[in-house]
Amino acid sequence: MMSSRNKITISTLRARKREGQKITMLTCYDYATARLMEEAQIDSLLVGDTYAEVCLGHPTTLPATMEHMVTVAEAVRRGAPTAYLVGDMPFLSYQVCPEEGIRNAGLFMAKAGCDCVKVEVDRRLVKTVEAMTAAAIPVMAHLGLKPQSIQSLGGYRVQGKQASAALRIIEDAKMMEDAGAVALLVEAVPKEVAAQITESTALPVIGCVSGPHCDGQVVVLHDMLGFGGGHPPRSVKQYARLHEQLLEAFQAYAKDVGEGAFPVAKESAAMDPAQLKELRRALEKRAP
Repeated sequence: MMSSRNKITISTLRARKREGQKITMLTCYDYATARLMEEAQIDSLLVGDTYAEVCLGHPTTLPATMEHMVTVAEAVRRGAPTAYLVGDMPFLSYQVCPEEGIRNAGLFMAKAGCDCVKVEVDRRLVKTVEAMTAAAIPVMAHLGLKPQSIQSLGGYRVQGKQASAALRIIEDAKMMEDAGAVALLVEAVPKEVAAQITESTALPVIGCVSGPHCDGQVVVLHDMLGFGGGHPPRSVKQYARLHEQLLEAFQAYAKDVGEGAFPVAKESAAMDPAQLKELRRALEKRAP
């Protein structure tokens, strides 16, 4: 169906922040779901590298590749033409050097039609963000818990609980703004830290398990639908329990097929009686 809203742009998100209107964001990994999110008028869709976990079954996000991510982003864009689409830069697509980061980010922009790319950063990647910005690639800087660094962090843990660590994240956020980032995403930081970042910047700040004070919120689709996969934070609200519903449907289907209750006559294609009669005559002629 045709969308009834105008294209969501970074200007739209900045206006939402100024006006105190919350920004909605969800992860999305396929065309059909993107169509539903477009119809629901979700502001922004993140083609997250969580695809590797929730769709491909890996224990971390690290196996996601640019080929995976760009293909998925293309499908999501077709399903949600007016959403603000963010492509998640996968592991080793930008860390090696700024030039490689620009080249890979360009695929999201030129091939998949993304509005922005998300990069997991701290102050060590300021030059990469500056280089992408100079190349006309809008960057959403991801701070706090960075799943691509999970091996270094030793697990999925809240970041910035100590004052010194919190100050470093707040300083990193300012550095990313100065480097040209168009938006920030803060994951798994204390609500006080997220509030400080949000209040101190003109950039839209999206929170992920970081309290209510951010300009918007993002959660992994499979977590909020109770669909399983990945590492759902305990504080994510489940708006549906699709695991149970889908399991029931699959079990009912298996039972019906096993017992011969599906398909019945009305669920089966049938020949026109005249054509069936002609077929039978032809088969009789071929019989030995």
